[in-house]
Amino acid sequence: MLFGSRQDADETVVAMLASVLRRDISFGLLRPDEKLKLNDLRQRYGGSNHSMRETLRLLSAEGLVAATAQRGFRVTSATEADLQDILFMRIQVEKMALEKAMALGDVAWEGRVLAAHHAMRHCEAVVQGDLSDLAALEWDNACRAFFYSLCEASGSPRLLDTQQKFYDQSRRFRLALLREGRLDFPDRAAQHQSLLRAVLDRDTPAALGGLERLITTEIQA
Repeated sequence: MLFGSRQDADETVVAMLASVLRRDISFGLLRPDEKLKLNDLRQRYGGSNHSMRETLRLLSAEGLVAATAQRGFRVTSATEADLQDILFMRIQVEKMALEKAMALGDVAWEGRVLAAHHAMRHCEAVVQGDLSDLAALEWDNACRAFFYSLCEASGSPRLLDTQQKFYDQSRRFRLALLREGRLDFPDRAAQHQSLLRAVLDRDTPAALGGLERLITTEIQA
């Protein structure tokens, strides 16, 4: 029982550290290609060598941190080539998942998509007048939930895990556009509405085309 409690505590610490590091990578406080030294990270974020090493391994599996043989960890790069590769993977994975979801999804799934769209629209209205880190993250999480809802009925846990992974890898590009004022919110709203209508109408070609356009304009203004 004691061993189980200690393991649960370790997992909780790792989850908390991972959340904070994800945030700082997303906002550029930990810069692309920056070396991540355990002692420096412990002084900045807390935790033990073991918990920080496990945190970096977790973020490495998510593609936010790169592990190099004999050279430790670093934040993954954020070049134009990286952006294009993430775009390519998001489009392929999410179109595949959405197509399956539209074939398999029921009325309850449609309700979840509508609810996620409504929550996202609310957060978009807030973030346009409040560019604080908290508002930006709540907005991005609402967008994440909307895209996840579209794919949710695909029936493939691995496909959904992959969708989430590449969405998260695109976050820092999207937040950079937000901070720079380069997101066209009226155009985004129109695209989201058009995509939602196509999904609810079960118009698969229109939905897949709309999804691809939206993903492209979302992180590449």
